[in-house]
Amino acid sequence: MRLVTYRDGPGVRPGLVLDENTGLDLLACDSSLPRRWNELFASVDHIRKLAEPYFATSAMKDPQPPLFSLSAVQLLPPILEPTKIIAVGRNYRDHAEEQHAKLPKTPLLFSKAPSCLQSHNGPIVLDPDLNQVDAEAELAVVIGRAGRAITRELAQDHIAGYTCFNDVSDRAAQFADKQWFRGKSIDTGGPCGPWIVTPDELPDLASGLAISARWNGQIMQNSNTDLLIFPVDVLISFASRHMTLLPGDIIATGTPGGVGVFRDPPLFLRPGDLIEVEIQQIGKLTNPVIAA
Repeated sequence: MRLVTYRDGPGVRPGLVLDENTGLDLLACDSSLPRRWNELFASVDHIRKLAEPYFATSAMKDPQPPLFSLSAVQLLPPILEPTKIIAVGRNYRDHAEEQHAKLPKTPLLFSKAPSCLQSHNGPIVLDPDLNQVDAEAELAVVIGRAGRAITRELAQDHIAGYTCFNDVSDRAAQFADKQWFRGKSIDTGGPCGPWIVTPDELPDLASGLAISARWNGQIMQNSNTDLLIFPVDVLISFASRHMTLLPGDIIATGTPGGVGVFRDPPLFLRPGDLIEVEIQQIGKLTNPVIAA
């Protein structure tokens, strides 16, 4: 299933994507359901049963409730208020090599403020003094079941699904601070979506999927999730060793080589750019860059 959060008028609602044009309004199917996916993950089996009759009958030019046209609503980040966004540094060998850094012996974790999240098609907004901003294509895993000290063998039981993520980075702040929180947390600097794809739709641990980033149609990053140094199950186990992961928490698993800052000459985002992060079998996350 592809899980979305969308705005239709003043309300925020959870939905499922049935086909490229049509969504299913879950609250119209069952008004007792919560409105946010971090609370809905416990009811995925119930939601799957609600949706079964609609997958075969979704294609229509003028969807009627509980169906809706995807083009008529505003897609939001699938998870609106995660308690935390955990990101991973140097988790592809070619990304470590392009910055002349040693491969990490254990996952290198840092955090992004949840307030950085942005939706599919939402703008990456650059303040006038932000002139060294970069983009990073990433596979993100969304936690569906709370856990602490999760073993690697049980990690998959805690996964709600996967989504595209863009770890937008203010390199000036990142390098000036000698740590990454401020530079990784600019408003609109965490595009995410367009949806969450449940694990049953993908290979185990989302392995073997092509991942790419295009700036204005030019391929900047082109890799495969098989090349993660620390795969998803290792990241979940390591991050949860002394910290509870909660439903809706996001782990952005790292970016492959090809980012702008390590090119010669360096390339940075400018107003008017269009950034696309695409992951095989998951989708394409598109964001224009605009001036504040």
